[in-house]
Order: sequence, then structure tokens, then C-alpha cells
Amino acid sequence: MYSRLIAALSERDDIIIEQNVPMKAYTSFQVGGPADLFLQPKSIEALIHCRVVLQKHGLPYIIMGAGSNLIIADSGIRGAVIRLGKSFSRIKREENALIAEAGVSLARLANEALSCGLGGLEFASGIPGSLGGAVYMNAGAYGGEMKDVVIKTEYIDVDGNLYSIEGDAHEFGYRRSVFMKEDGLIVRSTLLLTPKKQEDIRALMQDFNNRRREKQPLTYPSAGSFFKRPEGFFAGKLVEDAGLKGIGIGGAQVSEKHAGFLINTGGATAKDIIALMQLVQDRVKEQFGVSLVPEVRFLGDFTE
Repeated sequence: MYSRLIAALSERDDIIIEQNVPMKAYTSFQVGGPADLFLQPKSIEALIHCRVVLQKHGLPYIIMGAGSNLIIADSGIRGAVIRLGKSFSRIKREENALIAEAGVSLARLANEALSCGLGGLEFASGIPGSLGGAVYMNAGAYGGEMKDVVIKTEYIDVDGNLYSIEGDAHEFGYRRSVFMKEDGLIVRSTLLLTPKKQEDIRALMQDFNNRRREKQPLTYPSAGSFFKRPEGFFAGKLVEDAGLKGIGIGGAQVSEKHAGFLINTGGATAKDIIALMQLVQDRVKEQFGVSLVPEVRFLGDFTE
């Protein structure tokens, strides 16, 4: 059914085109059914070509990087997935700034900053995921956020044009950016950092990562912290105080180590995770009157 579209995409030889690819292999939660089309462009020109062709054929599509903040439906993705992988992971230094492509992992980017003696990205060293997703949702941890360091972002619009925004135009807020309401495909960002002694950067990164290992269930598949922080509360404490630590549905479980994490203990489905999420939300609302809002993204049809 996609023969004409695939033919159009194949006009370039720098796009990997696959069909019916299981998404569980590409998400940190390790759940999700197959995507009809799975595209991996190897250049910005190929990425633009993918977007233009998909728009022309009216086929719905999503963009993904490391898949660390996604839950994909068990039925998969009808349409296309464009994945920005290793071909979009270049980093360049310009004085006190790093210019990095959307597919680079935050861990690698933080280590590059360390090697350059540039501080400001220590908070990101243990955050799973790629730069594009981090900018999209203004990822943060330990008092730092992407809005503190990102000064410019280049993106592709729906017509395949390359544009850039700077500063306040990002409209960064708590776990949000302008890209959540504008259909821009993030290509690269410029991060302005601060010269700092390497030993001080390394010590702070080690401190943050030690805290993560002590408090977070890093040995299980998850999407990281599952719920946004409600104003005046901590999501994990609310879930724990509701007596939900360790409760599970199917292969999904509220972590016994940190109640703010929902984890895949083995064989969980997206349906399990959604059911557990709803149980947690209902109990917390019932006991404390607080509505927990997930900070993960849900892709696909969850009505089945």
C-alpha cells in the first residue's frame, strides 16, 4: 500500500527504509507494536526529503530520537516513524558554545562539555535520551533545565524549509517548549556554557549520577520519571503516601525503589502501563485531591 511513497523516498540513497518494525526495540520502556514505515535519514537533506514526501502523500508520521520518553501503543504506529540516530549526532565547539545535532545523546554531550572544560550541562549527564527530545520537552534534573543553556535551535518546518529560533522564542517552561505547539522538526541546537575546571565538572557529574543510582530503578526498562511535578508536591511522594509502591498490573509496576517511576519488570505491554498509570492517578486524586499528569508522550491508538 506504500509502494508509491517508498518509490518517492527511494529517490535518495541516504535513507534507510524498513516496514513493520517493532517499536519495543527502539524505546526505553521496551513496549510498542510495529510501525508501518521506519525511516532513518542520514543527512539533513534526506530528513527534509522524508518530511516533504510524507506531507505530499498525506501520511501521518512521528519523529523520534532515543525513544526514552515514549510509550507506543501495542498496535504500533499507523504511518511512518522518522528516527534521528547516529547520523545526527555531530558536535562542534565554538568558543564557549557547543553546537550539537538532535540525535546526540545527552550523556555524550555532557561528556563533550567536560572534555572542553565547559560547565552547565552536568545535570544532563544521567538523563536518558537525545538532545532533540530534551529541547522539545525542556528536560531537566537537579535544578538544571535545557532552557538554562540552549540559546538557538534550528528546525525544519512542514514544507521542508530550514529555520532557526533564538532565546525567548523557545518559550521554554516546565517540561514544555514552543515545539509542542509548532510543528517544527528539531535538527540542532546551540548551547552556551561556562568555562569551569574539569575536576569540578567531573565531581558534580559523579555526584548527580551517584544519586541517580542510589534512588532510581535504573536496572529496569522505564521512561524515567513518569509524572510531572505537581505544584507544591512531589509526584513520587504522593504515590508512595497513597500506598502504591510496588503495586503492579501485568508486567508494569510502580517501582519499589522510587515511586515516581513506572517500570517494566518483564513482558509489560503498553496496555499494562496505561492501566497502572490510571490506577495511580485515581488513587492519588482520591486521597490527596491532586491530579498527576504524565510527562511521557503516548503515540499510537490506545483505544483498542
